[in-house]
Amino acid sequence: MSKPEIDLSFARYVAARKGEVAARSREGTAYAYGGDVKVRAALDRVRPVTLAVEATVRLWQSVEKSRMLGTAVKVTGKQFPRLLKLAETCADTLRIPVPTLYVSPNIGSLNAHTFGTADDPYVVINAALIDHLTEPELLDVIGHECGHIQNNHVVYMTTLHFLRHAANLFLRWSVKPAVLALNSWARRAEITCDRAGLICTRDLEVSINCLVKLALGSRKLYSDVNVDEYLAQLDEASRGVGRLDELTRSHPYLPKRVAALRLFAETAYFKSVIGTGRPSNGTPEAAPAGTSKDECDAKVADLIAVLK
Repeated sequence: MSKPEIDLSFARYVAARKGEVAARSREGTAYAYGGDVKVRAALDRVRPVTLAVEATVRLWQSVEKSRMLGTAVKVTGKQFPRLLKLAETCADTLRIPVPTLYVSPNIGSLNAHTFGTADDPYVVINAALIDHLTEPELLDVIGHECGHIQNNHVVYMTTLHFLRHAANLFLRWSVKPAVLALNSWARRAEITCDRAGLICTRDLEVSINCLVKLALGSRKLYSDVNVDEYLAQLDEASRGVGRLDELTRSHPYLPKRVAALRLFAETAYFKSVIGTGRPSNGTPEAAPAGTSKDECDAKVADLIAVLK
């Protein structure tokens, strides 16, 4: 009996987003950065990006999934059960299915990634994170990656990773337009997912400390660093002509991410998330005071702009 043909086209990917995935993303738009939502919607119409996505989906499902996850350990109730419980907490908080997690033995790298397709995502956590981060900080990392899943970032993030790192599979000059477009979007997507991490931790200090630890790459180094002084130093270094380097990056500079997170923490939306809900007498609690999400997004847009 012949095997059924599998449609790995970009058209199939777009169609897959219209059902369960679309419903999931509606939950994410409540906190998502507006700039991310707007640019992501436009990516489906950028031809270099759609071509790159189609190639990536084919590559992932045929080769890369098994290659990238081949040495990783799957998180289950018997393997890394603590991480599984954190993932369950994040999934419950963000109202998404519990994601599939893997721990990668990539020693020395403090990072996590989400790979796959819109309907088949995987969160990969580098093993060093488990040694360097506290449990609340790990919650932030997993919440951040869950934000990528909830907001339909996965296939674009996977595509950008391949375009930047798989030099033997793509001609650098031919994918430049797609890389620039995806970098521009990815910087906005990180703002959204930093918010997802904060919603999971419900603690601004924990989320900021996690960002700084990931940037420093060392728990011992972090213990001797004054966070505010370090951020001021980075902010000063990123001004002037040096800011143009950010155009080639998939993440905003750290001081911008921290400032954007602090702005979000002052919104009425986030304050309602961490509020007490209803008082004991059963009467509705007054809406918390704070800035609107639209006002926050406008300030963030100005904050993370590279060219002004």
